[in-house]
Amino acid sequence: MNGILNILKPTGMTSHDVVSRVRKIVNMKKVGHTGTLDPNAAGVLPICLGKATKIAELILNKEKTYIAELTLGIQTDTYDSFGKIIEKKDSTHINEEDIYSAFEKFKGEITQIPPIYSALKVNGKRLYELARSGQTDVEIKSRKVIVKDIKIKSIDKEKVLFEVTVSKGTYVRSLCKDIGDELGVGAYMSFLLRTKSGNFDIENAYTLEEIEQASKDLKLQDYIMGIDYPLTNYERIDVKQSAYKAFSNGNTIYQKGLIIKQEYHDEELVKVYIDDKFCAIGKIKIQDDNILLKSHKLFI
Repeated sequence: MNGILNILKPTGMTSHDVVSRVRKIVNMKKVGHTGTLDPNAAGVLPICLGKATKIAELILNKEKTYIAELTLGIQTDTYDSFGKIIEKKDSTHINEEDIYSAFEKFKGEITQIPPIYSALKVNGKRLYELARSGQTDVEIKSRKVIVKDIKIKSIDKEKVLFEVTVSKGTYVRSLCKDIGDELGVGAYMSFLLRTKSGNFDIENAYTLEEIEQASKDLKLQDYIMGIDYPLTNYERIDVKQSAYKAFSNGNTIYQKGLIIKQEYHDEELVKVYIDDKFCAIGKIKIQDDNILLKSHKLFI
């Protein structure tokens, strides 16, 4: 069983909890998630099965979209509603114009410091482990992240509902905290829903209960997306049947063993098919105006 399940993660479960549950449902060990989603957040969490675990990192690197709620005037140690309140400030003087202006400052490439209560590792230990043991003075390095788009959906007194699309490694909790700091009153993230991860959308995500029932009904395969589903930005190339054995053994395939229907670039990664079946991610090599194909990740 090889492919990807688009899971709708509920609140109260870690990403690892979801992986463990899926392992039991599909009765296989080789199962992995594609980037953690906070236990207190819900939403899209693609789960890779079997050979699809080889592309988990590619999905992890994709943009992600969230619906989030920011509450002004309160700061917590976790930057969300599940932490300890460490400061309160009056935010009644903040108007909508102030809020829109602050949000505009967080578009594009920004510098962000991840929360102390996060799964990042420092000196081999998770930050949340250090924080829970009382080590809150840990130096956390800032990072460059990209806020591709951020749109306010509604403002209701101190609560701001917004949609944001961000690059890999962006913490929406930190974004909420930083916007609160920009406004001078503090803020925390009071709600988070991931609606998209790469091209996995909440509209075609399934609950664990639905996946479990599909397994009982022997219809689980209908819910599994192909390994090539996330590779929308990769061009396609086909290997002739005569070159199948050589390619599956890791050999470089010369142009006569390929079906060429378009132009390719040197060092370009492509999705490879044999008899219309996805079998690998390959790397193009241009040599004396000839196209060669080397295997990059085999799924045969």
